[in-house]
Amino acid sequence: MQYYSLNKQAPNVSFKEAVIKGLAPDKGLYFPSEILKLDNTFFDAISEMSNVEIAFKVIESYVGNDIPEQDLKEILADVLNFDFPLVEVKKDVFALELYHGPTLAFKDVGARFMARCLGYFNNQDAQQEGVTVLVATSGDTGGAVASGFYNVPGVEVVILYPSGKVSDIQEKQLTTMGKNITAIEVEGTFDDCQAMVKQAFLDGDFKGKRNLTSANSINVARWLPQMFYYFFTYKTLKHINKDIVFSVPSGNYGNICAGMMAQKMGLPVKHFVTGTNANNTVPHYLEAGDYVAKPSVATISNAMDVGDPSNFIRIQEIYNRDIAKLRLNLTGYSFTDNETRASMLALFNEYDYISDPHGAIGYAALVKYLSTKKDIVGVFLETAHPVKFLDVLPEAIKEAVIIPESILQIIKKEKKAERIFEYRELKTFLLK
Repeated sequence: MQYYSLNKQAPNVSFKEAVIKGLAPDKGLYFPSEILKLDNTFFDAISEMSNVEIAFKVIESYVGNDIPEQDLKEILADVLNFDFPLVEVKKDVFALELYHGPTLAFKDVGARFMARCLGYFNNQDAQQEGVTVLVATSGDTGGAVASGFYNVPGVEVVILYPSGKVSDIQEKQLTTMGKNITAIEVEGTFDDCQAMVKQAFLDGDFKGKRNLTSANSINVARWLPQMFYYFFTYKTLKHINKDIVFSVPSGNYGNICAGMMAQKMGLPVKHFVTGTNANNTVPHYLEAGDYVAKPSVATISNAMDVGDPSNFIRIQEIYNRDIAKLRLNLTGYSFTDNETRASMLALFNEYDYISDPHGAIGYAALVKYLSTKKDIVGVFLETAHPVKFLDVLPEAIKEAVIIPESILQIIKKEKKAERIFEYRELKTFLLK
């Protein structure tokens, strides 16, 4: 499998090169040269397959010959060593809980897969120079990357996060690891963090001094494994024999884009719904037809506080930049913080289900979409454990949350983070 830059001004590369580079030399996102459909025998047998077997069939064409079959299966077995429960909230409405990994967030799968791929490439190539993973986070990415890459030989990790705009537990997860993990607290927004990361990738002064790559979902090894969730869900719901709609709370749009890739591979998905907070760039685009990036605003669903989602260009590529085709497969809604709280309370009071703010937006968007539809199974993605958002949960829900032991341990640890205000300081730090 080859990967090309969406800016179309760089050579094609292998999976290995795409993972190590992160961004193409022309600063475009990498995209696979083809999307191979899975045959009917795979879907006929999916109910009898393990998650690792499913994941291998899904990802093998994208990895190609860069990782041999047995090694790839071992990586997947290590990555997917936790559950992905599908909880029926009410008739034909399910919550796909993606927070049962080590950092209690959906990003664990992608971060762990990428870390193990990089570790594999480093082990196989003694001449491979060390890599610095530079990543911006609006919440859960930081903790997942810190955990996934912790102690991986030949890899340093530098995580930028906006001061005061991630939850206390999220901050502890990314600032208490130590060893090869460094956290940098930025006075600004997530967009400022992301802009600094992109500027570093453009900066020629790092050539020969720092081999930078990204662990955001712009990296193909972070983005593509998210397809697994959708196949696992189909395996569970296949017997119902109804059309499936996925509602995905969206920030940088990597997760929902991966779902659309799964659909292109033949997965029977009827429609996608994107739920956002006040950062409604994509719902606005779907309604008005003009894409207007804007500064992000802070909300209680902070992991989605993104004003210019990086992965949306991949979604446009899937649909050949034809908004009419995209509208046939994607509906978007945005919600205020008050509406998000109301959605959390509705789930709790009516169905005894505890959601985090992001999952609550996914649920609200799904309910809105299903209000005019019949004979459909709806699945909303619950992307992070509610415990990570205790500071914004309604009081009645907060009291019902059971704090996992892993969180109790991390709360006791001391935060360690560099503090910067502008790109010049980041550059100085990286060139030390």
